[in-house]
Amino acid sequence: MIAYRKEKIDNAMCYFAAEHHNRTGRYLSQTILFKYLAYLDFMSLKDVGRPSLELEYKAMDNGPVPHKLYNRRKNYKTSLVEFVPRGDGKYIIKAKKNANLDYFSKYEIKKMDELLTKYADLNITKKDISDRICKDSHVEIRAWDIAYKKEKNSVMNYEDTFEDLLNKPEDELTLTEEKFLSYKY
Repeated sequence: MIAYRKEKIDNAMCYFAAEHHNRTGRYLSQTILFKYLAYLDFMSLKDVGRPSLELEYKAMDNGPVPHKLYNRRKNYKTSLVEFVPRGDGKYIIKAKKNANLDYFSKYEIKKMDELLTKYADLNITKKDISDRICKDSHVEIRAWDIAYKKEKNSVMNYEDTFEDLLNKPEDELTLTEEKFLSYKY
């Protein structure tokens, strides 16, 4: 488990909410936030062998969803970030102050900025951004595809990021796969 995990998660949400708003002029929707968080976790896992935030995700129709956060969104409010209802079970996320980026490595900050550059586009509607990030997550996050095909809304397994990881001979493991196995087990 990572040190200061809750603080790191809150600061990631705060950063995504503030930067998305700065770049688009619109508040961040829960759907887009959940994909940003999933991408940060799964890109980090794929690149360095461990997830950045260690959230647990379910494979839902619109892509990966950190289900414990999703279930708490109705009352989620910290000194950094707040989920604000918009009706019909939908929420926007508002940053209440600046995120503390000291919780993140240079790599993680770079990945968050890459996601924002890719999806937080002033010239694209909120719906189009949401549709695009959901569609992309279905293709780019292998663990979602595997879990969703097994059963809708099932818990995603981090090890499914790597193909046939648990059956691979030790001498065929990549460095990232070895790091993940050390992290996981």
